[in-house]
Amino acid sequence: MDDLIAGYRRFRTTAWPERRRLFERLAERGQRPQAMVIACADSRVDPAMIFDAGPGEMFVVRNVANLVPPYAPDGGCHGTGAALEFGVLVLQVRHLIVLGHGLCGGIRALLEGGPAPAGDFLGPWIAVAAPARARAMACATANPQLAGEHAGIELSLANLLTFPWIAERVADGRLRLHGAHFDVGSGALALRQPDGSFVPV
Repeated sequence: MDDLIAGYRRFRTTAWPERRRLFERLAERGQRPQAMVIACADSRVDPAMIFDAGPGEMFVVRNVANLVPPYAPDGGCHGTGAALEFGVLVLQVRHLIVLGHGLCGGIRALLEGGPAPAGDFLGPWIAVAAPARARAMACATANPQLAGEHAGIELSLANLLTFPWIAERVADGRLRLHGAHFDVGSGALALRQPDGSFVPV
């Protein structure tokens, strides 16, 4: 915690004076981001850093393995669904990006089984991606981890279209869906193409 407090003090000393007016405008006018990013909770993958975005530019939801469960308005607690509803219906973002990444521990748990101490929530959550596991295991590749990461992005993009208000906006052009993969070791970003391939930016 001491390191975080020290970081905050640096922020107040150096970054806050430069960005004070920006934060004041955001406080007065509210947020109007054009893009929403669904990213992994992995501490090595910071969407704002990857896209060099400032405060107010992106609406971000992070969870284990950047997963989007299918639409299921059953009265339960659905954090990702709630964020999607707010981002798409209230903020009216124009772009929705599923950002996966290399060395994803959630995808590793999907492919190999989760770590023993984590069983109450991680297992059921990762089970959402069972179809991605089947797809990755059937892929003839030397890198099943990468195949799983790509398949997880594909699954989340497909599940986004099960939300009727997302499908409607995609169909009429108000919203565009994108898939992206960030390689932690090299810093390379690849974007999903219409044919399902991932091409470096």
